[in-house]
Amino acid sequence: MVSGGGTNLQALIDAQQAGKIENGQISLVISSNPKAYALERAAKVAIPSEVLRRRDFSDAEEYGKALTALLENADIGLIVLAGFMTVLPDSFCRHFENRIINVHPSLIPSFCGEASTVCACMKPRWQRVKVTGATVHFVSEVVDGGAIIAQKAVEVEDGDTPETLQKRVMQNAEWILLPQAVSDFCAGRLRVDGAIVHKN
Repeated sequence: MVSGGGTNLQALIDAQQAGKIENGQISLVISSNPKAYALERAAKVAIPSEVLRRRDFSDAEEYGKALTALLENADIGLIVLAGFMTVLPDSFCRHFENRIINVHPSLIPSFCGEASTVCACMKPRWQRVKVTGATVHFVSEVVDGGAIIAQKAVEVEDGDTPETLQKRVMQNAEWILLPQAVSDFCAGRLRVDGAIVHKN
């Protein structure tokens, strides 16, 4: 599920083409934005896509029901929020409990819920954090509050701008962690509270 440029989607596509998504494949791309470049990325590799805009529905619950129908009709086992900028209703999160994962550009619990965690890191030098990174986690009703799957630290370097730091976090953390987490889920290697979770 995407809303913008689709760089994390591309990381998943690249991993799939390299045979690194064990026991799974990308079956559908859903965008909340009809102009998202992520849709073009999907089209280039013949992945089916759909556009579902929140504003076309009367409320979040109706939007969640439409998403659920779309996902279940496509027999989707795992939902990956790869830059999806629409808040999902609690009922949707409960329905797909432990089957939705998100990549967040910080080391949770730092900067949870921040619209731009990179900008949050780039405060005046005396306030700046020295280390940031990325977290892949299960999605729950609490924003950025689901069980953590994996994290990777990335140093904030002298002279960093929001752009250089964002690029380093994506390259050195997000694009590594997300495909691995998807593969681990599909292969039945992930556990929550001791229980294995997987697409079946």
